Amino acid sequence: MARIDLKKFEKKILVRKITPDDFQHIIELQKKCFHDMKPWSVEQLQHHYRIFPEGQICVEYEGKIIGSSSSLIIDFDDYADQHTWAEITDNGYITNHDPEGYNLYGMEIMVHPDYRRMKIGHRIYEARKQLAREFNLKSIIIGGRIPNYHKHEDKMTVREYIEEVLVQNVYDPVLTFQMKNGFNVVRVLTSYLPGDKESRTYAVLSEWNNIEYEPRTRRHFKTSFPVRICVIQYMMRKIDSFREFADACTYFADVAGGYESDFAVFPELLTVQLLSFIEEKRPELAVRELSKYTDDYLSLFTDLAVKSNVNIIGGSHIIDEDNRLYNVSFLFRRDGTIERQYKIHITTNERRWWGIEPGERVQVFDTDCGKIAIQVCYDVEFPEMARIATELGARIIFVPFCTEDRQGYLRVRYCAQARAVENQVYTVIAGTVGNLPHVQNMDIQYAQSGIYTPSDFSFPRDGIADECNPNVETVIVQDVDLEVLKRHRRSGSVIQLMDRRSDLYEIKMLK
Repeated sequence: MARIDLKKFEKKILVRKITPDDFQHIIELQKKCFHDMKPWSVEQLQHHYRIFPEGQICVEYEGKIIGSSSSLIIDFDDYADQHTWAEITDNGYITNHDPEGYNLYGMEIMVHPDYRRMKIGHRIYEARKQLAREFNLKSIIIGGRIPNYHKHEDKMTVREYIEEVLVQNVYDPVLTFQMKNGFNVVRVLTSYLPGDKESRTYAVLSEWNNIEYEPRTRRHFKTSFPVRICVIQYMMRKIDSFREFADACTYFADVAGGYESDFAVFPELLTVQLLSFIEEKRPELAVRELSKYTDDYLSLFTDLAVKSNVNIIGGSHIIDEDNRLYNVSFLFRRDGTIERQYKIHITTNERRWWGIEPGERVQVFDTDCGKIAIQVCYDVEFPEMARIATELGARIIFVPFCTEDRQGYLRVRYCAQARAVENQVYTVIAGTVGNLPHVQNMDIQYAQSGIYTPSDFSFPRDGIADECNPNVETVIVQDVDLEVLKRHRRSGSVIQLMDRRSDLYEIKMLK
């Protein structure tokens, strides 16, 4: 008798981390499992993968994804008892993921309807428990739907329904399953998922405790998280070479590094100073000559960030991409990596004199001091921009700007202060002063750069952490505290972010 080939009898089932190649399969699975709910977007799944890849798990059977789950780590004590799914997952983008948190929060779990007798959900829960052990987390917390409640609401309250499920007189596919996997009911959440008609928007907060959890001395409650910011109010003056420009920027980077700053912020259109020695005088052609210095500019500021050990917001520079001009602000991290934020709202003068075109995306960047956003000058005058950045996790919004007179400056300044108050964030503005007499559209500048805070007892009375003297070349160096900001968002005199009427309005990106 021939040797039996066992491989043809094998049915391979694999529990593994999700990869970008799985995103479309996950979305299709979600549509299959939750017909009436909006599925993940690719952008949300990209956030999950980038921020906490270990927490994104799928089950693959015979090469097909038949189950998945998404999780993040939080410090659950930071959240209100009656939270929503959107609040605790940052609208599904998990930018609030806290690697130093104590709890694994389960955002979602799903199993293909055709494979629900194969203990797929149990395998996923075991993988989550193992994750909690590996990360030494206190517990796993879940806001679980109760999808059968709508069948019983005419006979019992939600409390009575849960009690009946707990004593196994009533079956609920989610709550019953969680009980069997060792979860204990903590409380009822009343408006957890507004679109969940089956559960009538209720959810049950449940918890599984990791009995192997070991407190470690490295993990403690922070009393403060200071971030030092150096704002450079840069003087525009005629120069004769790129070397002269580089020397000035090097000086200010050295100053920021000498004060052990975490961030140094240069003003918008910093490199337009180079036009003072570029012979082409027609403005629309001169800026194209300016864009030829892009490589020199990027090399200079990358080197400055690394050598000074400071994350640098490099003002902004006009770049040429496929014969289209953009005003771009670059983040030069002190580890040598670079990010970019295109200016999204273009002023009349930028279009008319230089032919600048708008960017298309609001971005938030990870740094070693938390998440930050950059909004170039005019962009801060549109409140939707800061709200979107805040919802994506930004705690500091940097605003490099360039204005020619006091009224233009005040538009930027007042809007930056408003953004700090309404979003409970820090805002930082850095502008140019001086003049470039032979450069069209850059003749004169006016600025009074500053660092602004929310307006409450925990912060300076006028909401100004520090500001430069107006219209002189100078720097200010000041600490802002992210831990104070965190506490203020939970227990300030007013809590704008928590008090938003999301039942009446919302802000969302269309692209």
